Amino acid sequence: MRRLSFAFSMILAAISSNPSNALAQDYPNRPIKLVVPFAPGGAVDVLARIIGAKLAERFGQPVVIENRAGAGGNIAADSVAKSPPDGYTMLQNTNGQAITPALYRNLPFDPINDFVPVTQLVASNLIVVASPKLPVKTLAEFIALAKAKPGSLNYGSSGIGNPLHLTMEMLKHAAGLDIVAVAYRGGDAQINVALMAGEVQAAVVPLATAVQLVQDGRLTALGVTGAKRAAVLPNVPTIAEAGVPGFASTSWQGFFAPAKTPAAIVERIQRETATVLKLPDVQSSLQAMAYEPVGSTPAEFAAFVNAETAKFARVAKDAHIPMQD
Repeated sequence: MRRLSFAFSMILAAISSNPSNALAQDYPNRPIKLVVPFAPGGAVDVLARIIGAKLAERFGQPVVIENRAGAGGNIAADSVAKSPPDGYTMLQNTNGQAITPALYRNLPFDPINDFVPVTQLVASNLIVVASPKLPVKTLAEFIALAKAKPGSLNYGSSGIGNPLHLTMEMLKHAAGLDIVAVAYRGGDAQINVALMAGEVQAAVVPLATAVQLVQDGRLTALGVTGAKRAAVLPNVPTIAEAGVPGFASTSWQGFFAPAKTPAAIVERIQRETATVLKLPDVQSSLQAMAYEPVGSTPAEFAAFVNAETAKFARVAKDAHIPMQD
């Protein structure tokens, strides 16, 4: 009996002496900061606020959204990479996280080794849209106009390395287009405003922020980028259907934590997030924004990010996108 008691006490001592376990047992005991790489009002920001509010309820601590826009998401990523690995600072990023290694020679952080993938939040479509002031109604008409006036049309971009930019570059390469990027630091919300005003003529934007604008006639939908049509806009063809055979590109969002964040904390965040994604009111909101909830485990998400990183390395090479300094 004494031997059992001694063994049990040794196990308890080992658990209590492990900093990771101690942190996890006490987590969270103060506000959590969720860093978003884009300006307020965009698709990533909107999702962050929906999920952040629900996580705050489950954790009993505030989840504070911090918008750090610029440099294709690298400013936000750098700030999180340099944060303490304690679970109190997280990054919510798009597949731009997997694109970055293919596009930048020198970064103040390592986009692969400075982060631990926590969970994929959602999968989603992007959509190619045009300004209603541009005299086109279909992708075929847009391609014909661009080829008739090479170098004269432009598109809104939220920075090199952003999925919106890379998807348009993929389309340019596939369709043989010469159109010029116009950078907007604020992301897709700012690009949508510029499109409606006629400041730019086309763009790839998240379907989530474009649905209502397309339905209201404030943007012209040219095609969704995925392999199948979006249920929220069933009359809008895919890019492949609209004249660029074989084209397909989807988007995603996920949580990342600084490297060396204790596994127990990463797993706790993932479990709570997966639960939030299953809540009826959250699922209703996601459906309205054309998002498919995921909630994958850290291991599943890590494998997915690795596969995406390899894919985008090939895409950047095929599209002859130069490495940035």
